[in-house]
Order: sequence, then structure tokens, then C-alpha cells
Amino acid sequence: MTVYERLAACSDAAYKEGVSKLVPNIPKETILGVRTPEMRRIAKEINGTEEAAAFLLEVPHRYYEENLVHFFLISMIKDFDESVNAVEAFLPYVDCWPVSDQASPKAFTRNHERLLPYLRTWIASAHVYTARFGIRMLMNEFLDADFKPAYLEWVANVQGEDYYLKMMVAWYFATALAKRYDESVVYLEQRRLDPWTHKKAIQKAVESFRVTDAHKECLKTLR
Repeated sequence: MTVYERLAACSDAAYKEGVSKLVPNIPKETILGVRTPEMRRIAKEINGTEEAAAFLLEVPHRYYEENLVHFFLISMIKDFDESVNAVEAFLPYVDCWPVSDQASPKAFTRNHERLLPYLRTWIASAHVYTARFGIRMLMNEFLDADFKPAYLEWVANVQGEDYYLKMMVAWYFATALAKRYDESVVYLEQRRLDPWTHKKAIQKAVESFRVTDAHKECLKTLR
């Protein structure tokens, strides 16, 4: 069976309707309606096979779910060079936020120093979902032990009016406010973000259980 055939066997018309509303920027006919656990299962079943290797070369894919399986396969690659090369080859074909957001390559966590130059390049990309992926990886991997204040600047400098890009910038700063409040609140005090992103970052931080009540009160004064 091909990846498409495996996915088609799990499709659900009602679920497809729900997904199409969450991802309105891609054609509805490119959505099969397959739940994430099923897509992850398919990726695990074919991982390491000739079928998987061939599938990774078959871009662009036709279906939304094929793109997700593609990224789930990449996330399981253990070698850093192979993983980052696969990511770079695939990012130009990512066309929506769920594909950008759901896969986290395991090889990245063990290779932070080598990963950073790629993240900086991706974050500066004019391609919305490449930049979004780069910001999400920076958020996931570099707000804890390996954090440096300069990384906040990389995200604050992101330009663009795309909703999904601005939302990712807001999400990054809301998370930074939970983990690195003193360093990140300066960007709100100085109004470094565009007005919409500024307000959205504060909203998400105020709604977060990870931000202290005292910090939330301070953030409310910066709206």
C-alpha cells in the first residue's frame, strides 16, 4: 500500500469538515480527514523502509495528511545532518500551520549548537511557514538551559503581515514571558512588536497558567 492508500483507509468525512475549518488557507479537496494518531501510526509503521525513503522524495505531495506524515518521518531521523537536510528540503512545501507545528525532529534536541545557525536562517525566511517553524523550534529548544537574550531579538525582528506568522511571534513571546520574564518583558515595555502582536502576546501570557499573577498584573498595564 502507498502512503495515500494507508491514509485513505483511515479517512473520515465528518472529521475532514472540522479540519477544513481549522486550515482555511488550503483547498478542502486536499484534505482527506485523518486523525493525527493514525498519521503518526502510519509514519512509525513505514519508518526506515524503502517505501518511506521514496515517499520523502515525492514532493510536492497532493494531500495535507501526506505532508504531515512526511514531517513525522523526518522527526524520527536520528542523524542530525540527515535530519536538517530533510527539513530544509521539505520546508518550501509546507503550506499551513498544522504541518509547520506538529513535528519536532528528535535530532535537534541533542545538537543545539549545530542547530542555531539553521534556526536563524529559517526565522529570517520570507516563506511564512519556514519562519514559523524556525520560531517554534527556537521556542521549544532555547528558552530553558541554552537560552540567550539575543534570541529574543531574532523573533522581534521578524517582519510580515501574515496572520499565522504574527501569531507565532506572539506565542513565542508569551512563552518567553512565562520562562524568561525579565528579559522578554522589555520588548513589551519598549513596544518593539507591532500593535496586534504586542496585544496578542500579552493576551496569551495573561491566559497562561505558567505566568505568575504578579507578572500578569504588570502585563495588563502594558496593553
